[in-house]
Amino acid sequence: MVGYRKARGLSREDAAYIAGLIDGEGTLSLTRRHRGENRQFVISISNTEARLLNYVCRAVGAGRITRKRTSKSNHTPSGTYTIDNRQALDLLQQITPYLRTYKAKRAKLVLDHYLRLTPRNGKYTAAQKKTRAAFVTKFLLMNPRRPATLRLDDP
Repeated sequence: MVGYRKARGLSREDAAYIAGLIDGEGTLSLTRRHRGENRQFVISISNTEARLLNYVCRAVGAGRITRKRTSKSNHTPSGTYTIDNRQALDLLQQITPYLRTYKAKRAKLVLDHYLRLTPRNGKYTAAQKKTRAAFVTKFLLMNPRRPATLRLDDP
């Protein structure tokens, strides 16, 4: 197995705090970087406190912070901490026990299936594409704005 960069090991307190930030102001998402590409796993936290985002980045030891432009003079400058792919999975393993919102179900789904459904070379068979598409649909439907019609153990 290739030696991927990992997130730093977090203390229980840091893992719980970061999980709370993600539950409150963060996202667990499957995002496309370019049109037509497969979705990649991303964890992000947006906030107006640069010190908070810097703390998360330092604690995790991976990821990046991007600043958002303000479109109006009365808007507060903000930023977003983002970590993706294998490093995001590593962070997710550490924080999942502390998640309390629908994001806990998303986390479990990702941890149980994402690596198996994401070939390292990016080449999918027809069966893999179909299974991955079902996984992505299930993930995206795990949203508080949608009716809870899926169970986590559904195929």
